[in-house]
Amino acid sequence: MKEIRIGNRTIGSGHPPFVIAEMSGNHNKSLDRALDIVKAAARAGAHAFKIQTYTPDTMTLNLQNKDFMIGDSNGLWKGKSLYELYAEAYTPWEWHEPIFASCRALGMIPFSTPFDESSLEFLETLGVDCYKIASFENNDIPLLRKVASKGKPMIISTGMASLGDIEQAVHTITEAGCREYILLKCTSSYPASPGNTNLNTIPYLRDIFRAQVGLSDHTLGVGAAVASVALGSTVIEKHFTLNRAEGGVDAAFSLEPAEFASLVRETDTAWRALGGISIGPTPEEEKSLQFRRSVYTSKDIKAGDLLTADNIKVIRPGYGLAPKYYDLLLGKRLRTDLPVGTPLSWDLLL
Repeated sequence: MKEIRIGNRTIGSGHPPFVIAEMSGNHNKSLDRALDIVKAAARAGAHAFKIQTYTPDTMTLNLQNKDFMIGDSNGLWKGKSLYELYAEAYTPWEWHEPIFASCRALGMIPFSTPFDESSLEFLETLGVDCYKIASFENNDIPLLRKVASKGKPMIISTGMASLGDIEQAVHTITEAGCREYILLKCTSSYPASPGNTNLNTIPYLRDIFRAQVGLSDHTLGVGAAVASVALGSTVIEKHFTLNRAEGGVDAAFSLEPAEFASLVRETDTAWRALGGISIGPTPEEEKSLQFRRSVYTSKDIKAGDLLTADNIKVIRPGYGLAPKYYDLLLGKRLRTDLPVGTPLSWDLLL
């Protein structure tokens, strides 16, 4: 599987998972809060920081008829029009430069999701290292083509997409000049339930498209993300906020700083634990071999006496003959006197 380089990070199975903190609209219309979120994400160990680049007018129309209203009565954004939601959530374009500068100063890779050609060209002026395509735009073939033409790595969420949709998206971007792309398994519900996350799709997508695959995770907690690493996920994207209680359009399914630090730590642990195929003692286990079982004398035995179940025993530690020889030892005679607690060896037998 081809490794991908984004900024100073290499993405692939031979490297720790690339963990992205997504701010989305959790800035609550405050640049100071946005910059505080950047700092908290860096302290939590995020490798990259992602925002979204749009305005309400580039996303939808300012209408309140049925088509443009959010109708899910149980959803996070019930009662809002699409325009109202995006007006609340969007990150002003004049904030991008200070946000990106802060990310770079703190060692994170900043990038964004463009939603139209104007946002793409704006992001080009800021020198981003890669682009993200949101699930709701993975069928926007003209947008995919324009983003791919920039020749930078693309990260594409696959929420709601059929296999044919994903195949069309991959064909579109590769034909348009993108040579490096990452597919993210994503469930586009907010929050997503573990039962609808279907992490087994990750190796399936990896094998079909021969591409790096990761997880854009909207579940609560870190369990799904950690499990995804065992299935081959090399990228993890998770929404991030300072404090869910303070609100924000995506706060309800975002991680707080301590949780995000746990995400970074535990996905790294999961990746390291995968290792390779190992049978037999590892170097770290060598010192533990002494505590395996072996055959010892369980009573004082005189030279010439028979070994019986009454005077030898399989016990810890492991300095004697292996237990597999126990039956063979029964009935053998000793060459010399042996006190109780002597590890048996072949040279002690007649």
